This record gives sequence, C-alpha cells and structure tokens, in this order.
Amino acid sequence: MEKQPPALSGVPETMLWPLYHRAVETRRPDGVLHDPESLRIMQALDYDFAGHFGPPGGSLAVRAAGIDQALGAWLRDHPDGQVVSLGEGLETQSRRVDNGTVRWLSVDLPESIALRERFLPPTRRFRHLAMSALDPGWMAGVDRAAPVFVVAQGLLMYLPPEAVQGLLAAIAAGLPGAWLVFDTVPPWLSRLTLRGFQQTPRYRLPPMPWGIARDAIGPTLRRWCPGIGLVELLPYALPRGVPGVLGQFMAAAPVLRNQLPSLVRTRFGGMPASPGSGPRSPRTGGNTPRG
Repeated sequence: MEKQPPALSGVPETMLWPLYHRAVETRRPDGVLHDPESLRIMQALDYDFAGHFGPPGGSLAVRAAGIDQALGAWLRDHPDGQVVSLGEGLETQSRRVDNGTVRWLSVDLPESIALRERFLPPTRRFRHLAMSALDPGWMAGVDRAAPVFVVAQGLLMYLPPEAVQGLLAAIAAGLPGAWLVFDTVPPWLSRLTLRGFQQTPRYRLPPMPWGIARDAIGPTLRRWCPGIGLVELLPYALPRGVPGVLGQFMAAAPVLRNQLPSLVRTRFGGMPASPGSGPRSPRTGGNTPRG
C-alpha cells in the first residue's frame, strides 16, 4: 500500500513523536511496550520520523505503559467503565487495554481525528469526537451514570496555565468522582520551548506554556480544584542506557528530581488512591508530546 503523508503541523504534529517511540519499542526484544498497532500506523505514514525527532529514547513509550497500568488497575474494578482520552492523536491505548466491555471516547481536533480515522475507525465502543478538549461540550458525550477515567496524555503542557486550570475545574464540576491521569513538563523545559527549542535541525518543538515542578503539582491542583483526592506521581523513567542512569541519579537528588517531567494520577472528589497502588515516586522522564 502506498504510504500516506500525515499532513500535520504545529501541536497536532507532535502526535507522531510518541507513535514513533511506541513503534520502535515494539520492535525491540527488550521493549517496554508491545504495540503492533502503532508499528502498523508508523509504517503506513510517509514521514521521516528519525529525521524529525532524532533517536528514540523510549520515554514516551514508558509514559504510555504507565498509563496502561493505571487504566488496567481501574478497569479490573470497573470493567464496564468509560475512558475519555483528551488530545489522543494516534495513541492506540484503547486497543492495548481493551477488556471487551470498556467504552472509550477520543476527543481531539478535527484534523487529528481525520488522521486517526484512517487507521483506527470508530466503533460502537470506541467513539471519536472532533472537538477541542477545552470545549466543555465534549462532556455531553459522557455517560454520567458510569465510572469515568479521563486521560490527558501529552496535552496540558501545550496550554496556558489558566486554560489548564479552567479545564481541570470544568472536569471536576462536570464529572465528579472521575479519575484523571496526565503528564507534566518542568519549568525549564517550558522556558526552552517558548524561546524556540530545536529537537533536531529539522524539527522545532511547539511552545509548551505550562511547566510545573514536581513539588508544586499537589498544591497547585488543590488550589485549582478544592476537594481533589490524593495526588500520586506514577513511575515515568527513561528505560535504558546512559540517559536512564542519569535520570535515576537526578531522581535521587531532592533538588534535581523536582525538575523532571511527571506522570500524575488523581481523582476529583477527595477519594482515596486506586486499588492496589499506593503513592510512588517516579524516576525520570523525557520530553512530552501529545498522544
């Protein structure tokens, strides 16, 4: 089959970066994630992944695997639950964690949904909604009577802080009791992107206006959403090599670990942590594009 150009730019183009990481990890015998759907999609796209994004470190596959684990634990207790994935791009998580009964709503911009539907057509259980995550209208598509888990993978850092606050407050008000997993970047990385950071000579990262240190995540969420539940940092680490060792060293230093990316889980409504998982501190992470 002839390869298709993705025809994306700006923030939507970032969905290709984690796709690349997941596909490459799938090829490795020691990969942290097995995702044949991502490999299939990458091979069908006419795009120079390595030329744009450089060597894949695997951190974005680790991020996806961490969210898979959190979703898997939740689905064991809520097999008929409903997952809402905001800014999902070409993420294939719905297929990796599918238990045969989960309902999934993918919310993304129209151009992103159009590309997604080339490879992952919607079904009765896996629905697509072409809409900005900042438009609260997407909540009308959620069954309020069912347990809900919201995923915002590789999304919030591309929003201004006031927009992040508004989105989380809207979810807290509209979907009380919902779980939420999202990732963050540290302030120094946010500042680099605002100045114009070249990931490679061919690719400049889009601006990431919202950066936050790890020790500020909990206090900030509680200020924005009073009554929010326990705020947990989930494992999120470079999987191997010198960068992985360096990340472990940074995570062991109190000052340095606050300047690493984070994977966060919480629940709106002041409920305890999810079954089978206590608070854990992640080691390290990498740059954080969209799912």
